[in-house]
Amino acid sequence: MQMSLDGFAEGPDNDAHWPVVDEELSESFLDQLAQADMFLYGRKTYEIMARFWPWADGDPAISPFYVDFARCWKQTPKVVFSNTLASAPWNTTVLNGNLLEEVTELKARRNCAMVLFGGAQTASAFMKHNLIDEYRLFVHPVLLGGGTALFPTSAQMAGLELVDVTTFDSAVVHVHYQRAAQVAA
Repeated sequence: MQMSLDGFAEGPDNDAHWPVVDEELSESFLDQLAQADMFLYGRKTYEIMARFWPWADGDPAISPFYVDFARCWKQTPKVVFSNTLASAPWNTTVLNGNLLEEVTELKARRNCAMVLFGGAQTASAFMKHNLIDEYRLFVHPVLLGGGTALFPTSAQMAGLELVDVTTFDSAVVHVHYQRAAQVAA
C-alpha cells in the first residue's frame, strides 16, 4: 500500500494521485509483484486498474516498467471483492460473499502468495478480520492532512516484527512487517 507520512491511503475527496512513483520505486514494485500468484482488489481499485493496464503494453511511448507491469497484471489471476460488480474481465473472479469466509477459503484452497492492492476500505476490512500476514508499506514524504486513513483506530497491530526497511532516492521508505510467528528464526 502507498501511504502518506501522516497515515492516509487516499487524500481528501478520495484523491489517489499523490504518490510520486519513479523508476527506482517502480522496479521494486515489479520485483515484489512478480512473486505473487494472485492479486486481490476492492471494486474501486480494480476498476481503476482495469481501465489502464490491459492496454498499457501496446503504447509505444510507455516506459519499460509499464510494459512489464501490464504484462504481469494481465497474466496474474485477480480476485475482486464487491457487492455491486457481477463479473470482470482480464483473468478476474468476482467474490461477493462474506469476506472472512472467502479469503479463508482462498488461503486454504490455493496456498499461494496473494497481494492485496486495496483500496483503503478493503485493506481495513482485511485488517479487521486479521487476514493480513505481511504489511509492505510505501511511505511517501507528503502530508495530506486528511482523507482516508490506512489504519483505522480499531486495527489491532500487535504482534508484528520488522523484516526490512528500504529507503529510495525519492525519499519514499518501504517498510516490511510480518506477523511475529512468521519471521524465520
